[in-house]
Parts: sequence; C-alpha cells; structure tokens
Amino acid sequence: MRYYFSGLLLISLLSGCSVFGINSVEEASYDAIHVEGDYELRLYQPMVIAETYVEGEFDAAGDIAFNRLFDYISRDNISSSKIAMTAPVIVDQSGSDRRKKIDMTVPILEQRKDQGWRYMFVLPASYTIKTAPVPLDEKVKISSMPQKKVAVLRFSGLRDELIISQKTLLLEQWIAAKSWTPASEPRWAGYNPPWTLPFYRRNEVMIDIH
Repeated sequence: MRYYFSGLLLISLLSGCSVFGINSVEEASYDAIHVEGDYELRLYQPMVIAETYVEGEFDAAGDIAFNRLFDYISRDNISSSKIAMTAPVIVDQSGSDRRKKIDMTVPILEQRKDQGWRYMFVLPASYTIKTAPVPLDEKVKISSMPQKKVAVLRFSGLRDELIISQKTLLLEQWIAAKSWTPASEPRWAGYNPPWTLPFYRRNEVMIDIH
C-alpha cells in the first residue's frame, strides 16, 4: 500500500529563518544510531505534540489543520500562551499583551490517518504532557510520543505527492534490506518555509521501526 503526503503549508510559519529559509530554532531531540548517506536510523527522545485530525483532500485539510494549530499556539489555549513566530505571517503582540511566549520547534509532522490527515506541532522540550497549555478547541489534542527508533530518508528540493511517494518507497526498501520491521505508517517532516530555495530545503520521510 502506498502512502501519499502533501506539501504542507504549516511550515510557512517557522521562526528563526534566514532569507534562505534556514532554521535556527529548536529541533526534536534524537541520537543518530546509524547513518548511510541520506538514510538514518535515529533514536528520538520522548516529545510532546499538539495535533489535529482532518478528513478530506490534502489541500483543503492542510488549510483547516493549519488554522486550528496556529490558533492553538497563538492564543487559543486555557493559559493564553503564545508561540512567537515570524514572517510571512504577522502575529499581533501589541497593547497590554503579557502572555507567555513559547519558542516553536521543528519539524512539523504530517501523517496519513484513515481517510484524513493528522497534523502535529512538536512543542519545545521544556514542556511535559502536564505543563503544555490546554487547547480550547476540542479538535486540538495534546499528546506525548514515547522514545522510539525511526528510519529516516532526508532529501532536499521540491516536494509534492509524486516525490514523497518515491522517497517513501526508497525508505521502505532500505528498511527491508536491513531486515527491520516497520512499526508505523510513513510520515513527512518539513523544516523550511515555502520561500526557501529548493537546494536549501530539508525534507524527510520517517517510519518507526521495531
């Protein structure tokens, strides 16, 4: 069965980007266990995520999910916490706004789920499942990911359904060649905003393994 992934609009709001779209923000913590060129086996540490699930075609679903998660990391949470982000989207911080700011991390993850899409923001490592701001929108959930081993194929350039499906097949073949057992559906991670020159873009396909 093939899994397809969209060019997600969520990455357009990562902070700490240069004119080339290179990030200097916090990333999800991991150790590289094995590296072969663009392929890696990583051990990810536990992380806290904000996630939402949207049914439908990926273009429309992406817009809905983006608005939902952006609202959450802006103000739509019980503590009115705000995650500082930069261009191209402007966030109103004027007046008497004294809300706590939360640094955004990368990657932003996307995973196919049933007939829809699951979108995830990785929250900074300083947050736990108990301290992460509680969403006001019931369609946004806070959950934790346990420590896990993840096979990754990293690539630059443009990203669309065809390219992602091709990269997914290559990653599945690498996993099979190593006699590893997949433990999840593929998911896609993007690290750069859409204005980034293709050569500088960092894209990844990920599959958990046993």
